[in-house]
Amino acid sequence: MTVTFAYGFGTQELLIIGGLVILLFGGAKVPELMRGLGQGIREFKNSVDGVEPTPAPAPRTTEGAAATPVESAASPAATSPADAASGAAPEKPAP
Repeated sequence: MTVTFAYGFGTQELLIIGGLVILLFGGAKVPELMRGLGQGIREFKNSVDGVEPTPAPAPRTTEGAAATPVESAASPAATSPADAASGAAPEKPAP
């Protein structure tokens, strides 16, 4: 019994192609290449279906604990970019 894959490739042909890929790129690079290929296919399918991509998961720290959020915006009381860039504390508004 012969198993035939897409475009008439059999098991022997796929093994030869896989061996050549490992020889050309090295064993450490192959998972990264396949991950990129999978992401590209996923993006293509989402664009065809019109689905919005889901946000990426938060990066992990080396200790495995969740990273603490960093303030990304200057406080609304800062009046100029120089105040925000200098790190000076903004003046408190009068009550």
